[in-house]
Amino acid sequence: MHKLLALVFAGAATLAAADKIVGGPMVVNPTPRTATVVWIVQSDELTVQPPAGPARKSPSLRVEQTTLTGLQPNTRYEYNASGQDAGKGSFKTPPTGNEPYRFVVYGDNRTRHDVHRQVIDTLVKTGFPDFVVQTGDMVENGLDNSLWPIFFDIEKELLRHTVIFPSLGNHERNAHDFFEFFQATSPYYSFNWGNGHFIFLNSDIGNAALTARQRDAFWAEQVRWLEEDLQNSQSSDYRFIVAHHPPFTAVSNRQGNNPHMTALVPMFEKYHVSAAFFGHDHNYQHYLKNGIPYLVSGGGGAPLYDVDKPPADITKKVVKIENFLTVSVQGKKAHIEAIAIDGKKIDEMDLEAK
Repeated sequence: MHKLLALVFAGAATLAAADKIVGGPMVVNPTPRTATVVWIVQSDELTVQPPAGPARKSPSLRVEQTTLTGLQPNTRYEYNASGQDAGKGSFKTPPTGNEPYRFVVYGDNRTRHDVHRQVIDTLVKTGFPDFVVQTGDMVENGLDNSLWPIFFDIEKELLRHTVIFPSLGNHERNAHDFFEFFQATSPYYSFNWGNGHFIFLNSDIGNAALTARQRDAFWAEQVRWLEEDLQNSQSSDYRFIVAHHPPFTAVSNRQGNNPHMTALVPMFEKYHVSAAFFGHDHNYQHYLKNGIPYLVSGGGGAPLYDVDKPPADITKKVVKIENFLTVSVQGKKAHIEAIAIDGKKIDEMDLEAK
C-alpha cells in the first residue's frame, strides 16, 4: 500500500475575507520527486457597461503556487492549499519502473457547460485517474478570464484528486492565462510516467505567431524537437503523442485542414509511436494506420459534429457522441476504453509495448 502523507501549506495561502478559490487546487508538472500545486484565487471583479446590451463582468484572478520537493515515487500525497475545505486535494507521483498506472483523455469542453459537467461526473464515477490528458479547447476563448472559473468549477472534484497535463487548442488562443494557470514554460513538452513517454505538441500554429514566416519557423523548430525527443525515448515501452488537431478526420468539411499534422505520420511510424490522442473534432474517432491507433476524443461538451465521411481503409470506429478515454497500463500491456457520456462503452482496444 502506498504511503499516505498530509501536506498543509500553513500560512502560504491565507485567503483574505473577499478572496475565494475559483480554480484548483490541482497538481502540474510532477516528477517522481517533485510536484507543483496551483490554485487560482479571485480577489475582486470588474464590471464593464457597453453602450448597448448587458454589463460584462471580468474577475480579477491571481495564481498561487508552491513546488514540493523531496517526494517519493509512486506515492499518494494529500494536501491542503488554504486551510479550508476548498483547498483540499491529493495526487500521486509518477512511478519510475513498470508499476501500473491509469490516465484519462478528453477535451473540447467549451460552451455547453451542463454537458461538460455530465461528462466529468461520468468520468469521476470510473475512479480518479493518476493523471489527466487534456486535448485542448477547454474554454471558448482563452483570452476571456471570466470563462476559466466556469471550467475549473466543473472540473473541481476531478482535478483536486489528480494531475493534469494540458495541450493547447485553438480556442485557448495561446493565452497567457493558459501558461500561468498550468505553469507551462513551453507550448510543447514531454515527460515520463513509469514506462511511458508522453509528447505534447502545439498543433495550433495559427495562434503561435503573428506572421506566416514566424509560424513556419515555429513549426519547423517544433518538428525538429519532436524528432529528437522521439529518438531519445526509444527505450521507453510506450511513446504516446498528444495534440489538439488530428491528422485524420471523418468530418467531411474538415478533411485536409491539418496538413502539418498529417505530414508527421511517417515520423510517428518511423519511431514506433504506441498511440496518438487528439481533440478538435467534437465526437469519437478511432483509426488504425500501420499499427498505430489514432484516437480523437473531442466530446467533452462542445457541440457535436457529424462523422459523415470516414477515411477509407484506416477507420475502426467513429461515433457522434460525447466521450472520454480511459487508459490502463500494466507493464508491457495496455488497455484503452472509450466511454460515452452515459457511462456505456463505445470502443476498446489493447496495446502491446513496442
